[in-house]
Amino acid sequence: MNKSFLALLIAQFLSAFADNAILFTVIALVMQSANPANWYIPALQSSFLIAFVLLAPWVGIFADTFPKARVLIAANLLKACGAGLLFLNVEPLIAYAIVGSGAAIYSPAKYGILPELVNHDELVKANSWIEGSTILAILLGMTIGAKVADASIHGALIGAISLFLFSAAIANFLNSKAKNITAPHGFFVQMPTFFCSARARFVILGGALFWASAATLRVILVAWSPLVLDLHSATDIAQLTLFLAIGIVVGSAIVPRLIPLEHLRRTRFAAYGMAILIITLSFTNTIWMARSVLFFIGTMGGMFIVPINAALQELGNKTIGSGQAIALQGFFQNLAMLSAVGSYSFAASQNVNPTFAMLSLGSLFLISAVIVAFFLRRVRD
Repeated sequence: MNKSFLALLIAQFLSAFADNAILFTVIALVMQSANPANWYIPALQSSFLIAFVLLAPWVGIFADTFPKARVLIAANLLKACGAGLLFLNVEPLIAYAIVGSGAAIYSPAKYGILPELVNHDELVKANSWIEGSTILAILLGMTIGAKVADASIHGALIGAISLFLFSAAIANFLNSKAKNITAPHGFFVQMPTFFCSARARFVILGGALFWASAATLRVILVAWSPLVLDLHSATDIAQLTLFLAIGIVVGSAIVPRLIPLEHLRRTRFAAYGMAILIITLSFTNTIWMARSVLFFIGTMGGMFIVPINAALQELGNKTIGSGQAIALQGFFQNLAMLSAVGSYSFAASQNVNPTFAMLSLGSLFLISAVIVAFFLRRVRD
């Protein structure tokens, strides 16, 4: 673990912590209001995702053209601005969309810098560290952010802004160079070029399936927990989601030994397990059973997404640039997340039962994973 990689771990941990602290701060703000609309929290998540879709044609080029350390700094400053608008009582849907814009810029640089810091043999392991530390940040950001927000919304926002600024300062210690791309190919021109291989298609579609399911599950839990488990505060819901995050940390830690890059298609078994466990969760009605199932959902999810991220970075570094490849993945996975969360927002506005929504999510994920694995059998196994 060289100094630059350690600096990246710390910087992205602080930024991810603040991202999730803000989310649960706004959830706390909504839950403290009188008669919150069922659609508002899913819509909040959608406002965050829109930036990933709209900015995808440019953020990859931005990450590959300029030193990625500078891109990480700029992205954190933009996130801090969005959090500042929340502090000033600007409409949360608008302010959180600006935080999402910073996150959209941050992602290609965070993952795209890895091939510059580690060699091929260490790429899956480096992704495991990044994914594990990110999930740990999510875990702590959710629980600590929710607790602080339940006590003081303003205190939670001040803390998040401070973390974004501290993360930007640490990014100065990263060693990265600009690629000096003078005439980058258009985003949509590169898309068919990257999709020529079955491996690339598997990576893009697999990542989209994972994140669409994970994002939708998180917003369903906000409605499902009060109805089934009688949990009504942001802290209680964050503590439930904590087990999902712990599971992803465990899955991220054990996957390098089980699924090397040369056997990428093995990830399909983790996807099947994750889908079946989401279906199982819809039939649970006790807190500890729900926590146990969420832990194993997270474990399967970590084993699924870590090798996919590593394969994407390697493919991108060899073809269109790692930042561009990650932006391309971000476009599809956030379009999938936006569609899935938007569909649930509409369902929630029609008072669809959250348990039925969760059962439907697991079933659709399982069917989609089987279809993707079947039609992309040429991926080397």
